[in-house]
Amino acid sequence: MNAHEASAARRDRSQPSYGVAPPGYRLPAATRLGPVRLQVADVDRSLEYYEGVLGLRRLDRVADRTLLGAAGGDAALVELSGSAGATPVPRRGRLGLYHFAILLPDRAQLGRFIVHLSEAGESPGMSDHFVSEAVYLTDPDGLGIEVYADRPRAAWRQQADELYMTTRPLDTRVLIREAGGTPWQGMPLGTVLGHVHLFVDDLARAADFYHAGLGFDKVVWSYPGALFMSAGGYHHHLGTNTWAAGAPKAGDRDAKLLEWTVVLPGAAEVRAATESLRSAGFAVEEAADDRIAIDPWGTRVRLRTA
Repeated sequence: MNAHEASAARRDRSQPSYGVAPPGYRLPAATRLGPVRLQVADVDRSLEYYEGVLGLRRLDRVADRTLLGAAGGDAALVELSGSAGATPVPRRGRLGLYHFAILLPDRAQLGRFIVHLSEAGESPGMSDHFVSEAVYLTDPDGLGIEVYADRPRAAWRQQADELYMTTRPLDTRVLIREAGGTPWQGMPLGTVLGHVHLFVDDLARAADFYHAGLGFDKVVWSYPGALFMSAGGYHHHLGTNTWAAGAPKAGDRDAKLLEWTVVLPGAAEVRAATESLRSAGFAVEEAADDRIAIDPWGTRVRLRTA
């Protein structure tokens, strides 16, 4: 980041002092994420996992498309779309989804989830990222999932002009103590889709589309091989990394992320983001009141109003 970018990021005092604002349109602080749509080989097999292990609740099913949400709410977090025989994700991954991340309302719920996973015989990956604490899972098709809880924003800190994030071992004992012995009863009310993290082959191209085009701020860029972006000072609504560079893009017959959703406060913001993407040279389709753009790796991004 050069001195001009750093200065521009700091001029708007209503925004955090860290990060780099996009050169044109900037997504509003009220931006949040909506559901992810996944292509899987067998919806019934996936439902056993998403309901039994993750604790999501089936909201609706039409043909081979199923909506899932938190046990305590009616908002969709995940849509499963069946494609019989879809090829599972190889160990190295494909360009496209690295993981999607489900954000729990507090650390106590994360502790309960960890106990539940142990009782279910699951062995997730676990990390403390300073701004958040997370467990990592893989669904039956090899699609990556993170379930996490944020630390309070007051506890976050910046390092130079970016937000400080790291990866270190997770202290599960503290989280389990916070769970207070209360059993896991599924994804609770207040659970949301927190972020999406994508494999890409070029961080500059990712920034062209998602930062200069769509309007996310750059928030963390010194993490090896990765770029994290967000709106409103969040640690990230979107992660991109080149850790699978050289792998092929996810194809039509692969298990993959078909689409993820950016929810904006109103129609004016959807129009502004659309024009920004078009001005940056990217096509945007109209779908009723929504707009859909396709990133350089074939993943659809749906823009809609709250």
